[in-house]
Amino acid sequence: MSTKRENHQTVPLSVLLKRELANEKIERPEIIHGQASQSKKGEDFTLVKTECQRIVGDGVSTYSVFGLFDGHNGSAAAIYSKENLLTNVLAAIPSDLNRDEWVAALPRAFVAGFVKTDKEFQERSQTSGTTVTFVIIEGWVISVASVGDSRCIVEPAEGGVYYLSADHRLEINEEERQRITSSGGEVGRLNTGGGAEIGPLRCWPGGLCLSRSIGDMDVGEFIVPVPYVKQIKLSTAGGRLIISSDGVWDALSAEEALDCCRGMPPDAAAAQIVKDAVGHKGLRDDTTCIVIDILPQEKPQASLPQPKRQGKGVLFKSMFKKKSSESSSSVEKEYIEPDEVEELFEEGSASLSERLDTKYPLCNMFKLFMCAVCQVEIKPGEGISIHAGSSNPGKLRPWDGPFLCSSCQGKKEAMEGKRPSGRRHDSDSD
Repeated sequence: MSTKRENHQTVPLSVLLKRELANEKIERPEIIHGQASQSKKGEDFTLVKTECQRIVGDGVSTYSVFGLFDGHNGSAAAIYSKENLLTNVLAAIPSDLNRDEWVAALPRAFVAGFVKTDKEFQERSQTSGTTVTFVIIEGWVISVASVGDSRCIVEPAEGGVYYLSADHRLEINEEERQRITSSGGEVGRLNTGGGAEIGPLRCWPGGLCLSRSIGDMDVGEFIVPVPYVKQIKLSTAGGRLIISSDGVWDALSAEEALDCCRGMPPDAAAAQIVKDAVGHKGLRDDTTCIVIDILPQEKPQASLPQPKRQGKGVLFKSMFKKKSSESSSSVEKEYIEPDEVEELFEEGSASLSERLDTKYPLCNMFKLFMCAVCQVEIKPGEGISIHAGSSNPGKLRPWDGPFLCSSCQGKKEAMEGKRPSGRRHDSDSD
């Protein structure tokens, strides 16, 4: 009786271990950061938390958090946001999600966390405000939420420059100007008398140059805390991330900021960027910069390849390319071949109904009897659907969740100009 020989290839244990180690290193980049600041008013604050951990099944997932808070009219809003925003964002994410679901839930959690932070700060009756650029790095995925005019950019190792934040200055954002005027606000320049107008476009009452922020009780609710959110995935070659306040970007372009510190470690790079910005225009405002290098763990920092020089036309959304669904890999290769940068998510609408709606299959993103913003429990029948009052009732049914508590529903209506603002208007007498 003959025995048929099966054609199975035996993989040595050493090779299997090598694969596991390689996969762990590829999935977990090394995060190296540095920051620098020159202070004029003392209203810039930063948040840096590396090696944050959350339980995923039987293991632990690690992520890093970076935040820049550029305050105005005092530092109270910036300090409060620094101390509470991360907690509020994480509270909006269910605890039983796997890694991919957790990353997918971040954009909605950003919105809930920003609005809750603004609402809670408003209840303190303090009039300062702050811009926020908030970054969470999980593996090779960078998630950025921003309100105001601070900016976040990334230069992948393959080259190119990508903007990960939006500029909410009224002077340059026509869409935001239209939103504010349609909600009952006024947009115009400072009137010095006799019909002469000077300075940038501002929102009245209050005179704020921005359309989105946290805080700012002296301006109407149409200055909203709903963030622009962008989420990308870097290739395994990594890249350099720069987060800076407007004190940098008023003096330097993205390319100038990257070029002035090329080849430097993050701490020296941040200091150089601040030095160059102040050298161009002087210290007119608080000037703060955080530089973050996202690197393959196998490669020392100094060996990160110099980005390929590309034309200035690479700055916008057309640069994003979807990576191939099939990636080549080999045990013999030291590194997996880099993919293109992949855009995962982008949304800038100021509408809570649009931003809190669940457009991806995550059935437990919002618990049925929990406010989607402040996470308080709602008694059955008391929750108000985010679709209530929708102009498209055939598509968005008022009995569909997620739901808001009455307090957050009032906040939503004020932001949309559907009821008088709860904020004070004492600044127009200044």
